[in-house]
Amino acid sequence: MTAEGQGKSEPKYYVVKRHLLGLLPDFSPGVPLPTERELASALSTSRTTVRQALTELVTEGRLVRRHGSGTYVAEPKLAWPLQMASFTQQAASSGLVVESSFIAAQRIRATDELAALLKIERGAPVHRLERLRKVNGAPMALEQSHLSAARFPGLPRAVRRTGSLYQVLGEVWDIKVVGAVETIETAPASPREAGLLDTDVGAPMMMLSRHSFDTADEPVEWVRSWYRGDRYKFVATLGFTGKPPV
Repeated sequence: MTAEGQGKSEPKYYVVKRHLLGLLPDFSPGVPLPTERELASALSTSRTTVRQALTELVTEGRLVRRHGSGTYVAEPKLAWPLQMASFTQQAASSGLVVESSFIAAQRIRATDELAALLKIERGAPVHRLERLRKVNGAPMALEQSHLSAARFPGLPRAVRRTGSLYQVLGEVWDIKVVGAVETIETAPASPREAGLLDTDVGAPMMMLSRHSFDTADEPVEWVRSWYRGDRYKFVATLGFTGKPPV
């Protein structure tokens, strides 16, 4: 039966999508799919229908498009644990190789929002550190951290030397981050984010915002990070006192 003849109550593209999902387990990551024309011919449907099905699978991270080359089976998503640890510590605990590079280090004035988050006066100086995170050589996240410049003088220089913000906070200021409020949203990639994270403009991104606190319940940092939605998934372990079941 052709793709056009199946599932009368289903959109035509969804029938094609289900067909392709059934084929994907037989393909290894990085294997190219047939062209839209070939798929349309094999499934007796239109290229527009095939293109819509492929677009959804790309958005979900199951396929990846390479401009001028074609559509390929995507690598499995990397699971990233949500826990109270620095990026470097989380990567190391998962056996991953992490790299951090500075994009920018700026001194800005606190907006009303930043002043409230960091418990400082509006207009007070704030460090904004922007870093690109790579895991196993591939861009993973673009991260913007905001901290009080009066509380942490010389912070950008110290972080450039070590690459780890939390390490510097502990060694230089004896600050330990012990709690945070974290939110996760979705957003399309802007041209700048797409360029830095090696993805398409408008591609789905996971946007994390973290407001962290020290042992005295004082705010330390407000950070916003953008992760590629097609390459990463977040895992939170809730309610287990010992090792969680697999």
